[in-house]
Amino acid sequence: MMRVKAPRMFTPRMLTTWLCTALLALPAAAQPQAQAQTSDDDLPLADVQTFAEVFERIKRTYVDDVDDSTLLHNAMRGMLSELDPHSTYLDPQEFQSLKETTEGEFGGIGIEVGMRDGQLMVIAPIDDTPAARAGLQSQDAILRIDDTATDGLSLQEAVELMRGEPDSEIRITILRSGESMPRDITLTRQVIKTESVKHELLAPGYGYLRISQFQSSTGDQVNDALADMQQDGGLDGLVLDLRNNPGGVLQAAVEVVDAFVEQGLIVYTEGRLDDSQMSFSAHGETAAPEVPMVVLINGGSASASEIVAGALQDQRRAVIMGTESFGKGSVQQIMPLGNGDGLKLTTALYYTPNGRSIQALGITPDVQVLRGRLEVTDSSAQRLREADLSGHLQGNGDGTVEAETSPRVREDYQLGEALNLLKALKVLGPRAER
Repeated sequence: MMRVKAPRMFTPRMLTTWLCTALLALPAAAQPQAQAQTSDDDLPLADVQTFAEVFERIKRTYVDDVDDSTLLHNAMRGMLSELDPHSTYLDPQEFQSLKETTEGEFGGIGIEVGMRDGQLMVIAPIDDTPAARAGLQSQDAILRIDDTATDGLSLQEAVELMRGEPDSEIRITILRSGESMPRDITLTRQVIKTESVKHELLAPGYGYLRISQFQSSTGDQVNDALADMQQDGGLDGLVLDLRNNPGGVLQAAVEVVDAFVEQGLIVYTEGRLDDSQMSFSAHGETAAPEVPMVVLINGGSASASEIVAGALQDQRRAVIMGTESFGKGSVQQIMPLGNGDGLKLTTALYYTPNGRSIQALGITPDVQVLRGRLEVTDSSAQRLREADLSGHLQGNGDGTVEAETSPRVREDYQLGEALNLLKALKVLGPRAER
């Protein structure tokens, strides 16, 4: 790459000339579709001159001395942050942190965050992490990180503040929807090793598959979990839990859908560049093509989890239950730069098989079930039952059905409703097909 040396003495005119020369000196690879530029795409020299004037005034009159590299990097960060909440400039450390998150092991508190109207928000806490154990919830607004107010911070700056040495403490101040006063929560950082897939039987014949994040190995883990749950016989029903799943690797989401459908479109993307036009369809080899399914989603279900829910909904393969999802339907590409830095840039939007855009809309469940908890009242504990009477007749049942139901169902209202629906679908049989 040709390097253009900055002038030692800055004036707006000199800096304008330098910037224009530097831009024109970029190699062809850094100027996509440059041949096709029209007069409407010409560099706006008046705006470049204004930028140069601002640059020069900062250099000359700002209270502290700021070097050229810092100013230019800040300009690039600002340029990207004003596009959308997910595009950002990454220095080498941030680049590495993003890679670690995707691979499933990093240091911090285990939380996915985003920006909404300039406010740092919790998208979802990750299972089995300090954030989840502390009770952080989707849509919590993060006001402070230790002594630093989040107002004015970029998303990446906030993420870096929340990361740190394992066993070190961090205090965050949140404001929860419906509450008038902020609350402080102190957490202890740890090395986050996320296990993206968990499974168990909720009751005989009814499986539970939890995906907390979409990582590169998630598709294989889902197939292994399905094989494990089906080894003693087929499944009468399956609950796929995508609540508080902030997303992750696109290909993993495609592989998960492919485990349940034998044919048809899963997701497609549309953007300006040719390589952002992608389409993914199911293959014939499918792990569980006919198992009745309920998919649980909520406001913390975002991105890749919305792709899965949207595809299964459009394919009429599953009943979607819970509350409306987050609505992140954009595609980010990670682009390395020649100096070791990188860009995370939004390049396309996701669309479900029926052509619905997820962006800012989310997935609306077929059956809305609000978050809740079933509790036994004191009076019910004193209620007299036939089995309490002396000399009662013995029935034919063995009384093991309730005992064989997972405690998870009794503690999770939405999950209990999903299991009830699956059992109803089995009773109704083919008439219940959607």
